[in-house]
Amino acid sequence: MNKKNGYMNPYLAGVLLGFVLLTTIYITGRGLGASGAMKSVAVSAVKAAAPEHYSNTPYYRSYAADHPQGPMKSWLVFEMLGVLVGAFFSGTLSGRIGLKLEKGPGVTNVGRLAGAIAGGFLFGFGSQLGRGCTSGSALSGMAVMSYGGIVTMVAIFGGAYAFAWFFRKMWISR
Repeated sequence: MNKKNGYMNPYLAGVLLGFVLLTTIYITGRGLGASGAMKSVAVSAVKAAAPEHYSNTPYYRSYAADHPQGPMKSWLVFEMLGVLVGAFFSGTLSGRIGLKLEKGPGVTNVGRLAGAIAGGFLFGFGSQLGRGCTSGSALSGMAVMSYGGIVTMVAIFGGAYAFAWFFRKMWISR
């Protein structure tokens, strides 16, 4: 643990994440993924809010056929609940629980929140187009040496580095 900021050594955290991923693949036969859990929540919300639409839409019918016990019984939903509980537990132990808006000197509070919300929606939309989020496509894909997983990881980090160059002055002190 880094005494200065309360964070775990990133190299140790990466190795531990790798062990968690390999254990998950060994036990379940598939890797980690957050977007599948979010899809289960969204499908459940549609079923509760508009049951007729849910019943008449081919996509939801095929999703229901793949999840006969219901979308919220997917192990991915329980995985994400564990991530949330674990994150809360970790934050509590390290004294980092609280609301805090981190931003650079060139960014307003409204701009930061708007950017975070827009980025979240774009990332969620992109994860559905790409058939998975970073944990599903990139980490789990690379763990099994999937060409698609490797390309996804290169695209994510390459895109992030290229995009960050254009916005670096918003985050760097003047």
